[in-house]
Amino acid sequence: MSWLLYALLIPFMFVALFLVLVVLIQRGRGGGLAGAFGGGGAQTAFGAKTGDVLTWVTAATFGIFLVLCVSLNLTAQTVSKELKGATGAASSGAGKPASSTPAQAPTTAPAAPAGPESAPTTAPSN
Repeated sequence: MSWLLYALLIPFMFVALFLVLVVLIQRGRGGGLAGAFGGGGAQTAFGAKTGDVLTWVTAATFGIFLVLCVSLNLTAQTVSKELKGATGAASSGAGKPASSTPAQAPTTAPAAPAGPESAPTTAPSN
């Protein structure tokens, strides 16, 4: 099933890139990217009906993009479930704690720090 994920991922990337390029070529209200490189040169370079063709190409590309997105999502979910099942069967309880009671803290208290009453009463001699 993992091969299907990669088989869908490669066309998905190309379709996504193509969709971005087609949208950038279109002439919108602001002139689009084509207008930035020559003031509407895309319509004269590609013909008078370019807007209609680009709209149709964009809609078709988006449809393909949407189908690939849904297919990739379903395939990735299936692969993820398969991998979880394979690792869960191999470890069989790796996620469970070893005992049902929490670890106990040590019961012995640390020694009290030395205070002024434990200091030596005689001064050291030279």
